[in-house]
Amino acid sequence: MSTHTYKKSEDPHSGSLPDKMAIYQDCLNRFNESPVNPKLCRTLITSLLELLSHGETFPRQEATALFFSISKLFQHPNDSLRQIVYVAIKELCGISDDILMATSSIMKDVQNGSDLVKPNAIRALIRVLDESTAFSAERLLKNSLVSKNPSVCSASLVSSYHLLPIAEATVKRFANETQEAVGDLKQLPFSDENSRYYPTPSHISQYHALGLLYRLKNHDKMALIKLIQQFSGHSSPLKNALAQVQMVKIVHNLVLKDPHLIPQFLPLAANWLQNRHEAVALEACKLVTSLSNLVPNELYVGAISVLQGFLSTPRVATRFAAVRLLNRISMVSPEKIVVCNPELESLVNDSNRNISTYTITTLLKTGTDKNIGSLIKTITKFIHEVNDDFKVIIIEAIRTLSLKFPEECDTILHFLIESLQSAEGSLQFKNSIVEALIDLIQFVPQSKEKALEELCDFIEDCEFNEILVRVLHLLGKEGPTTKNPSLYVRHIYNRVILENSVIRSAAVVALSKFALVKNDPELVHSIEQLLVQIKTDPDDEVRDRASIALEFIESVKAKSDVAPIAQNFIRPSTTYDVASLENKLSQYLSQGQEAFQEAFDPSSVAKYSEDELKALNLKRRQEQSLHQDGEGGASAATAGTTGSGVGHGAKKSHGIDSSTGDHHAGDAATDFFADDEEQSQQLSHFVTEMLELEQFQSFGKCLHSSKIVPLTEIEAEFVVKGIKHLFNDHVVLQFHITNTLKDIALDNVEVACQPEGLSDGALGDTEEFVLPIERLLPDESESCYVCFAKSHDCSPTDIIVERFSNSLKFQSKELDPSTSLPFEDDEGFEDEYEIDPLFLSPGDYMKPSFVSDFTSTFEELPHESVAVYNIVESNTLQEVIDKLLISTGGLPLDNSRIVSHDTTQHTLKISGKSILDNSKALLSIKMIKTSKGIALKAQVKSDNETLAEDLANNLI
Repeated sequence: MSTHTYKKSEDPHSGSLPDKMAIYQDCLNRFNESPVNPKLCRTLITSLLELLSHGETFPRQEATALFFSISKLFQHPNDSLRQIVYVAIKELCGISDDILMATSSIMKDVQNGSDLVKPNAIRALIRVLDESTAFSAERLLKNSLVSKNPSVCSASLVSSYHLLPIAEATVKRFANETQEAVGDLKQLPFSDENSRYYPTPSHISQYHALGLLYRLKNHDKMALIKLIQQFSGHSSPLKNALAQVQMVKIVHNLVLKDPHLIPQFLPLAANWLQNRHEAVALEACKLVTSLSNLVPNELYVGAISVLQGFLSTPRVATRFAAVRLLNRISMVSPEKIVVCNPELESLVNDSNRNISTYTITTLLKTGTDKNIGSLIKTITKFIHEVNDDFKVIIIEAIRTLSLKFPEECDTILHFLIESLQSAEGSLQFKNSIVEALIDLIQFVPQSKEKALEELCDFIEDCEFNEILVRVLHLLGKEGPTTKNPSLYVRHIYNRVILENSVIRSAAVVALSKFALVKNDPELVHSIEQLLVQIKTDPDDEVRDRASIALEFIESVKAKSDVAPIAQNFIRPSTTYDVASLENKLSQYLSQGQEAFQEAFDPSSVAKYSEDELKALNLKRRQEQSLHQDGEGGASAATAGTTGSGVGHGAKKSHGIDSSTGDHHAGDAATDFFADDEEQSQQLSHFVTEMLELEQFQSFGKCLHSSKIVPLTEIEAEFVVKGIKHLFNDHVVLQFHITNTLKDIALDNVEVACQPEGLSDGALGDTEEFVLPIERLLPDESESCYVCFAKSHDCSPTDIIVERFSNSLKFQSKELDPSTSLPFEDDEGFEDEYEIDPLFLSPGDYMKPSFVSDFTSTFEELPHESVAVYNIVESNTLQEVIDKLLISTGGLPLDNSRIVSHDTTQHTLKISGKSILDNSKALLSIKMIKTSKGIALKAQVKSDNETLAEDLANNLI
């Protein structure tokens, strides 16, 4: 009988689940029979487990009845039956009552049962124990831990691991036995001496023991170091591959927490790279490549060489793991894996499409302008053979490539348009292509008109409303600024004739934007006629939009008093910060009916001009490409640097303290790579909270708020974060304080700030007022504020540079455990806690701004200032770049954000503008790394001479 015939004759309901109530009744009846039929009982329990595994459940009363019916099967001596009984007990424990009743029967099997049943009994025992009864099983578990049978030992170790959250004190007493189990090479029991076949031990108990031991010693760094030294190296007793992988992971976690331990573990990492187990070698490669800036170059090259060898292994899982890790490395240091390109190119047509997809994206990141064309041709043949999830990954790689090689925009654009016009593809795939095209139009100006023309052709046959609306909005935004705006009007008007009401409404808005085109009155007249025709549309929304657009156009033509407002409605010059607007609206709606008596006020929501919005989008794209690294790259904590700056002939000395506010070396990369949207929402909340206070309502609009700066370590007794708020006549320092002490309350909490006089009198020597925190209970977070007033001689456009020394002052009181409040007769005692200083730099007065052509814009700016610095500490160029981006507050352009670890020369290009008067400022910073340190030459050009000098002379 053929397979097809067999399938046709098969019962169509054979794959369906058994009837729940029938199984329930059969279990109750058969389990109470005498004598018990073991084979039938096993079949029934198997059906019951099948039901539970598919999400079916029983009421607690029925589950309890099943639990006790199954427990009666303990009376039968059949080992196979007892094994599946324990599996059923484990599943029913969570939904049954009075499960402790089965404890004695299970413990009897743990103590006297056969080695076949003991592991199952131990696993079931943990499910019926709780914190109050766990001690009763301590002796049994200890005996099982030292059992010669590896199955019994492993079951006990895994069960202890699961018992740890329930009875931590009990499990901690197993530490000695667990440590012995790590080094004990247990053999499987074997009795048939005449057989030629011997069971091969896997020593899996070592892996389980090491995992439990790590959990027990996780909070003791010295104990972990001793553990690594004991079970690593050439004389290591670890034979199990998973245990060795676990050891590599333990080292990885330890060095990420304390980079100073890296030199100590370098010999171990080199040894693991040569391990005969592929999993261990791969984990070692992950360890070495994640510390790229902190390990010797020879070791890093060795890791790349190991990965290169794995690319040609016949095992699919190994090839996939190797190419995925190389893909991760390529996001940060593509030049380091160029040597793997021949092996990667051979995997482009791999039968496993997951591997081929990762290979393509890796090659794209390591590609140059010479081989981009051939790579894209290969992708064109390959992309239709993978599912949409991998198509999106490929498009994301192409999208990153378009920003890296703008000169190859024609090749990339052709590929994107071909992919977009193909009939296949989901909404997510098509939308990712549109996103890539929008990036090209925004950040690669030479591709703008061609990309818009191709999008016009695409919308003629597009089936997705969401994408159509986006493209129409894009055409309305970019079309009027092109050389031939009328080209796009016909395509937009076709949508009014042929599409549904949603698309027609979007098309009307896009058409109205063309009515503001200057020097083409004929086009404006045509737009007005089209909008008049649309006023007869059957849909209300479409008619209303056309009527409103005509009214606005008439107001603009008549140059009436409302003309600027009308023009801003048609083509807005600014855009709201969407995240902040959403947050404000959520707060407004959550206040209920009382808040609705007043209209929503959007005045406190930040607005961005077109170049600022492009800067934010480009910065977000840069951070996304860096965040995709996942486990890549770690920044070392660096010491202070010193240098000398020269601007307009004057010499200055500058220094960075390793514990200084914004220049905190350990937090520099962390701050920059922080999730921008999340921090923006948190910052918006802080600003709203501050402006609601009565003391700040007379200060006017907050011009700018800095990023959130950590001023203490996360593990400190008091976690303090600082934010600088700039007003026209004031500078407000906000300190967000968290009390991590469990039994201490803090009263009258305030921060004493002392300016160091760098502002030359522009800021008062003492604060105008301080708003303290009345009481800060354990695990609570609140903010205190310190306000400084600007001097009368200080102009609103002057940039203030200052360093504030900070000290946290408070009165500590012990808590009454019964009330969780301080004792009434406790007067407390005054205490003080030093925190890192805050530095007010020119970067706090800057915001990112995008320019499409850095070189030509740089040459056009009138005022120039030059400064030279010499950094004598052993910093990498990347660490210096991270600090410069924080101190300037600008946007890195022309792919100057990332630099290779081996590079000795680099030019960082930064664009920004002042928050005070919107003066543009561009910085070209040349860096040379030598054996004596890093030399910087900063060339700053701006519309404002003072701004250029301040930026040049206060970079570091």
